[in-house]
Amino acid sequence: MASLQDARYRARALVARWFEEPAAAVLTRLGFSATGATLMGLALSGLATYWVIAGHLLIAGILAAAAALFDMLDGAIARRTGTVSKRGALLDSVADRVAESALLLGLIVHYSGQMTMNRSGVILAAVALTGSILVSYVRARAEGLGYRGTGGFLTRPERVVVLTGGLLASQPIPSLWILAIGTPLSALFRFYAEWRQAD
Repeated sequence: MASLQDARYRARALVARWFEEPAAAVLTRLGFSATGATLMGLALSGLATYWVIAGHLLIAGILAAAAALFDMLDGAIARRTGTVSKRGALLDSVADRVAESALLLGLIVHYSGQMTMNRSGVILAAVALTGSILVSYVRARAEGLGYRGTGGFLTRPERVVVLTGGLLASQPIPSLWILAIGTPLSALFRFYAEWRQAD
């Protein structure tokens, strides 16, 4: 798992160097603040949720991908403009949770409102939502106790990629299977890692 973490950090560094910083520079010149980018991402996620409920999954996927880009860039904008703050970090974290939860709730509504209800889709989306909340909660609680809480293998970036990919393909069920199985296991792994540290 340490090698997975190392690979994740290396990939993150490459993305930051070749995409985040140049894109953040462009958005800064266009007048975007870090808070503005966070709120734009949240608004796009809300629109994506609307189209999920309406059943237009490709449109939802495009909007979710755009939302993810703004979410990725708000921190880079804050660093570039010297506006890194605890308030900004709090807003970003809460917006992330709201955006992810909204999309999964949208899928629950979408699958429960079909002419012949897709019970599997409803259950998978509900389990994925619960699992994603648990992954985030274990980290938040661990950090509150003075630990890192970063273990696990389906952190938010991976979950966003999986869910957005399913929407773009207009086939979210395979993505929901991955999330429904992976997020509870990831939360359990993260909990066990922090439990061992506490001991």
